[in-house]
Amino acid sequence: MRAMKTVIQRVSRAEVRVDGARVGAVGRGVLALTAVERGDALADVQATARKLAGLRIFPGRTPMDETLLDIGGGVLLISQFTIAGDLRKGRRPSFNAAEDPARARELYEALATALRGEGLTVETGVFAAHMQVELVNDGPVTLILEVRGGKVC
Repeated sequence: MRAMKTVIQRVSRAEVRVDGARVGAVGRGVLALTAVERGDALADVQATARKLAGLRIFPGRTPMDETLLDIGGGVLLISQFTIAGDLRKGRRPSFNAAEDPARARELYEALATALRGEGLTVETGVFAAHMQVELVNDGPVTLILEVRGGKVC
């Protein structure tokens, strides 16, 4: 079953470069690698933004107690269609589940807007560009968020 997928990595810093130039960076916060799949909709974008903004994945009284807003953290949002890759057959991934680039760009940009609407500071990569992403994963903490039909699954 297809879903909007986001790989979330808690970071002490992360940055993205295109052609050697830094186009986005955050200090403490998260790197969010997002794939838009065929059939994803605005409801999936909204649910992803709400969930990401509310995740308690930063240390406070307990190891996973505070949210991005609590710590004043940022989001580095990167479009990464390869997360939609299907590895079940053969040795080369199939990207049939990935959304058409024009629609994927629209939903990716809507996700950046929705995250900002949740009060978060958001930096982005460049859609469809070849990017170099550098990060220091804090923990390490890496989570996978899947949203289908406007609900976390």
